[in-house]
Amino acid sequence: MEQMLIEWLKEYGYIILFFWSMAEGETGLVMAGVLSHTGDMSVPISILVAGLGGFIGDQIWYYVGRYNKSYVHREFEQHRRKFAKARLMLRKYGIWLIFVQRFIYGMRTIIPLAIGVSGYDRKKFAIVNFFSAFVWASITIIPAYIYGEELLGVIKWAKEHWYLSVSFLVLVFGIMWYINKKE
Repeated sequence: MEQMLIEWLKEYGYIILFFWSMAEGETGLVMAGVLSHTGDMSVPISILVAGLGGFIGDQIWYYVGRYNKSYVHREFEQHRRKFAKARLMLRKYGIWLIFVQRFIYGMRTIIPLAIGVSGYDRKKFAIVNFFSAFVWASITIIPAYIYGEELLGVIKWAKEHWYLSVSFLVLVFGIMWYINKKE
């Protein structure tokens, strides 16, 4: 099973990276950096694919917010507080929020939706979002490429000590759940 997954990543890595970047991103970008380190992918192409995926994904969320306000308010009712927070952050930080929103845990999709709902200028959002996507892709993929051997060592260790790895993941996700619930 593991070997089949690795083969799929080698064969369809760029396609997976594109769609992963549209949705979430960081894990897929680290994967692309490590696969670039092993010679199965290319750093420049990975950055291009991930940047385009991230850009297109956020553009979609922006336009969903801009042209489907009633849908957004209805479907994202439970995230009302995050929307309010995103609007306040947009007022306070403006263009910089668009640039750094990819790095704000739990707000990655909410911020482009909120910016779209607020009626923020389409062209300005697209330009900043474009540059932000490529900076995000670069500063995630390049370190994973440089430290690929170390990351592969961590993966090997995690496979050998799976019981500790699972315990650590449960702890991390538990803390994230608690923080998100408290927020």
